[in-house]
Amino acid sequence: MCLIVLAWRARPDYLLIVAANRDEYHGRRAAAAAFWQDQPRILAGRDLEALGTWIGVSRGGRFAAVTNYRGAREPRAKESRGHLVSRFLVDGARAGEYVAGVARRGGEYSGFNLLCADGADLWWYSNRDGTPRRLDPGIYGLGNDLLDTPEVEEPKARFRRAIDPAPSLEPLFGVLAQSKIVAPEYGTRCATVVSLDEERRISFAERPFDPAGAAGETVRFELTRSG
Repeated sequence: MCLIVLAWRARPDYLLIVAANRDEYHGRRAAAAAFWQDQPRILAGRDLEALGTWIGVSRGGRFAAVTNYRGAREPRAKESRGHLVSRFLVDGARAGEYVAGVARRGGEYSGFNLLCADGADLWWYSNRDGTPRRLDPGIYGLGNDLLDTPEVEEPKARFRRAIDPAPSLEPLFGVLAQSKIVAPEYGTRCATVVSLDEERRISFAERPFDPAGAAGETVRFELTRSG
């Protein structure tokens, strides 16, 4: 399954800490995390088939991520779910407003979970659950089902230990490694660690994997939130 575990305002020095695995067919082309040439405010990997993304941040400190809902592919869907992430990263709306707009047209997409944070609020919405939810400070887990289902409890526990007393990159990648899927056709394509702190710093790191599970070069970005 795809996996996202995150801490939202759970520490006094960090707004957001995220660790995420992207599971996908190895044959689906994707670009490594970078600032997009056509949308230079977006920092994210990119699906080269539909041109959206699964997780990303903006220079202004916006964050969004999406997971597919298990078994909920709709052939008549009008748009790739990855555009829900990229559109939020460049949109001027508050997270709650944006997610409410997505909910009004949720039936146009295959099943998904969406997380959107604007620096003030974090929202979750699934078009298989119905109602957008503003999340309170805490630690959350998301796979290919709804938020905080039993299958993500163990990754959440590992994540909680990894950020105490302070988050660092390799322990967070270690949290994700224990949930990595290795298979010839479909598996974990990359792991991503993101943090936004109270000093306006954004950290973003992505580690790719090949079909045999071997890690490629980790790309890292450190920037200061603008705006």
